[in-house]
Amino acid sequence: MMRSLLLLTSLLCALAARGQTPAPKAPSPKKAMSTPDAPGAVRLTEAEWKARLSPMEYHILREKGTERPWTGEYLDTKTGGTYHCRACDAALFESTTKFDSHCGWPSFYASLPTVVTQVDRSHGMVRDEILCKRCGGHLGHVFNDGPEPTGLRYCVNSVSIVLRPSQPGQNVPRVEAPKPKQ
Repeated sequence: MMRSLLLLTSLLCALAARGQTPAPKAPSPKKAMSTPDAPGAVRLTEAEWKARLSPMEYHILREKGTERPWTGEYLDTKTGGTYHCRACDAALFESTTKFDSHCGWPSFYASLPTVVTQVDRSHGMVRDEILCKRCGGHLGHVFNDGPEPTGLRYCVNSVSIVLRPSQPGQNVPRVEAPKPKQ
């Protein structure tokens, strides 16, 4: 009886899977991290970062914190331009790749080469953390549930970025980029 039940279950599983193809996997985001000796890398001491960043910016960018959903400055922004790292001013995302993902944080479907990933195993999950390649600042996470053409969703903390508008006259405060250490 048990043998017949196993055979029947196997047959039903095979028939159910027949004709189905697995969903295409989204491409993986860039995985290479900058090395401490990479040209142009920004290396500051934690004391220097604390002096340079606000307490919230330091918490997000250096301690890998997360801002509350639906509260970020750039969540609903439609202004054209380029989003830069708030810590080092590296260009990270083009506004043309921003989309409304309804997740509570600004989302982009593509990044510039200055965004890199590393595995994040915090909070009992395994995710791909996104970081600024130039300074190592925490930006957020990337997921494989985004729109075409990449299938990726870069979920970014507004606190970690600043928008540089492409239109003259759109006044957004500029952060000074730190000088690389010699």
